[in-house]
Amino acid sequence: MSQSASAAVVGGGDHEIPRFERPRFVVKRVVAESQEEGQGATVRRSIGRPELRNLDPFLMLDEFSVSPPAGFPDHPHRGFETVTYMLEGAFTHQDFAGHKGTISTGDVQWMTAGRGIIHSEMPAGEGVQKGLQLWINLSSKDKMVEPRYQELLSKNISRAEKDGVEVRIIAGEAFGVQSPVYTRTPTMFLDFTMKPGAQLHQPIPDSWNSFVYIVEGEGIFGGEDSTPATSHHCLVLSPGDGLRVWNKSAKQLRFVLIAGQPLDEAVVQYGPFVMNTHAEIRQAMEDYHLGRNGFERAKHWKSEPLLH
Repeated sequence: MSQSASAAVVGGGDHEIPRFERPRFVVKRVVAESQEEGQGATVRRSIGRPELRNLDPFLMLDEFSVSPPAGFPDHPHRGFETVTYMLEGAFTHQDFAGHKGTISTGDVQWMTAGRGIIHSEMPAGEGVQKGLQLWINLSSKDKMVEPRYQELLSKNISRAEKDGVEVRIIAGEAFGVQSPVYTRTPTMFLDFTMKPGAQLHQPIPDSWNSFVYIVEGEGIFGGEDSTPATSHHCLVLSPGDGLRVWNKSAKQLRFVLIAGQPLDEAVVQYGPFVMNTHAEIRQAMEDYHLGRNGFERAKHWKSEPLLH
């Protein structure tokens, strides 16, 4: 992270609570409705829907729920990053550069597609495999970098716990603990689980765009008198220096808080290609079809079938 968040603190001992000068509130709610994607797969898309086309620097957020033989067979990407976070089960990834690996419950793959990747993402076991996939845009200077992977096993993800709140720190910082993940586009990705009665005050860099996606349960976000939000809702937050959350329900609340530094650049997207101009999109399509400028290995590669 190239920018840290700070806030004034009130109280003392283990119960110090940040006091935000500009607390964030919910300014938009989007229900992630199911749609077909890939080959027989079902996703709940929030960012990327017509009512929330993107939230700079974020291009898409899918909550996927996939059983074999459905999945996401061989497909290309250029110009952005994908972050795959497994909630339940396992997925196997293969690409045309010979990279292959399986991520299981709690694992993360942070892939910088850069100038070009063709890969497959398929369920690695029987039954339903669930997770989140986030697309993060890259700045114009980074869109044609060489592809790169950062993979973290669940046991290696930084975590912290305080006053009934547990957090897994995939990117960024929470409760004074920082993730080792490098984010080309500065990004915060935190997975919170709150016990009944718990409350949270989480700093967020003031200039960043941010949102919450609720995985499980019901919570109150922003203001204590706000309408509760439930699972599969994406909550876009106003500008500010931090977020307040209350779990006033009788069950645990789990959500991800994601924030990123906006790029303030033109976004031109055509399916799996995200560039700054229509000319660059045409170039990406030509490169893909002709096997050049990063797609040289595309002509002779096909993923191997998985055995279940």
